[in-house]
Amino acid sequence: MRWTLVAVVVSALAGCASQQGAAPVVDRTARGGAPQAPPVTKATAPTPRTLAEAEYEVKRGDTLYSIALEHGVDYRELAQWNGLDDPTKIRVGQVLRVKPEDARVQSGVQIGRTNIGGRLESRPLEAPPAGKPAPAVVPPAAAVDADALKFVWPAKGKVIAAFEQTRGKGVDIGGKVGDPVVASAKGKVTYVGSGIRGLGKMLIIQHSEQFLTVYAHTSQILVKEQQLVERGQKIAEIGTSDTEKPMLHFQIRKSGRPLDPKQFLPGL
Repeated sequence: MRWTLVAVVVSALAGCASQQGAAPVVDRTARGGAPQAPPVTKATAPTPRTLAEAEYEVKRGDTLYSIALEHGVDYRELAQWNGLDDPTKIRVGQVLRVKPEDARVQSGVQIGRTNIGGRLESRPLEAPPAGKPAPAVVPPAAAVDADALKFVWPAKGKVIAAFEQTRGKGVDIGGKVGDPVVASAKGKVTYVGSGIRGLGKMLIIQHSEQFLTVYAHTSQILVKEQQLVERGQKIAEIGTSDTEKPMLHFQIRKSGRPLDPKQFLPGL
């Protein structure tokens, strides 16, 4: 009898356990499944800025004077275009505008550019009154070419280093300290100083909108910035500034690009 009672109790407990342990079945198909996590967006590096043709990014070792020389412009204009009060204060990575704004024609008013005292000035030309013929447009003077400039040798010494665009960008003319250096062509002195690494005491003469000449490693400079000089006029003396022996480093550049001076100079 006692064993029969135990069997009944165990059977009852087993039945309760089976009812409580069974997990309920839930139909989730109507809810469309569990929500999915949003896609992970891969971070990408910012696209570097592409410089315009008229822009230049300052690199280590650059000066405003060297940048102006490489682009064939007056450093004063370069400073003006970029709102620089101090030509010595530029920084690596700074983007500079190295060309002037183009002339524009807007609302019947033509904007031209006139070079006055080394600076570019805008002058509007007003449209003629109604009923009157428009005045004849006078084209700007043609840029002076190399033949019209008639370059001469700036010193009488022997060429001791020929033109090499990837090296010196000019020719080296030997001589003695104090030997005269003359202007290779008529023009205006746009720079005097030692602000370009490796060239010592130097000066630059602008001959036309495109052509300029460079005279480097001088001992004395006898002209000032903005001074007009004539072809053959003494402007400096040969020296040893930033070089081991007396010489004149001479360059002819067109639109900032160095050219072989022998293309433009008469034979010795």
